Amino acid sequence: MSIDATAVADFYATRRGVMAARQVRSRLMAMWPDLTGQDLLGIGYPAPYLRLWREQAARCIVITPAQMGRTHWPTARLNASATAEEDALPLADVSIDRVLIIHGLEHAETARRMLREAWRVLRPEGRMIVVVPNRASLWAYLERTPFGHGQPYSAAQLGRLLAGAMFRVDRRDMALLMPPVGLGSALRTADIAERIGRRALPQLGGLVIAEAVKDIAGLIPLAEGRRRLVLVSSI
Repeated sequence: MSIDATAVADFYATRRGVMAARQVRSRLMAMWPDLTGQDLLGIGYPAPYLRLWREQAARCIVITPAQMGRTHWPTARLNASATAEEDALPLADVSIDRVLIIHGLEHAETARRMLREAWRVLRPEGRMIVVVPNRASLWAYLERTPFGHGQPYSAAQLGRLLAGAMFRVDRRDMALLMPPVGLGSALRTADIAERIGRRALPQLGGLVIAEAVKDIAGLIPLAEGRRRLVLVSSI
């Protein structure tokens, strides 16, 4: 069942939400330190994270799946967000350099279709980051956060899903190694817990992060095979 975008926004207005966004942003920045001049698309509810690159990117837009409701981003500025069906993004083919999916795939009615649309709009040299709840983590079962809703994935399950949608995973990471309960009010407490968890039990991180590229090579044998079939059938 999909979570409403308003509920996600409310979470990020809380102390726990601020701490979670801080930890996730640090992992995303490590993967994409500079997107100057790039066209960036966020799918799901990426607003707390696009601020990392908003001033760098040539174009930075948000698509919220229709089942999550409407959003306005960025706040107090000209709206750069739209609501669309997850399998019908209002974007041209190969028009985007980077795609970030967060609070999106786990709520998709058909995850494979969402990924295929991301594949369609992504340029051949483009990259995509997908962030999903880790099914082995307590975060995936705490319904007071948006990470406790929708379909969680293991790293292996996410990898297979991406491969089936013709993506190749280049890098993997985890975020939210801190526990989802019992945190103090200081960001410093969360930072310490995150560092300890990353060293001790990284597989139990609250979020699985995968950076992937389009598997263009997989298309070539199929296209050649189809051409051969056409030639044979026409003789």
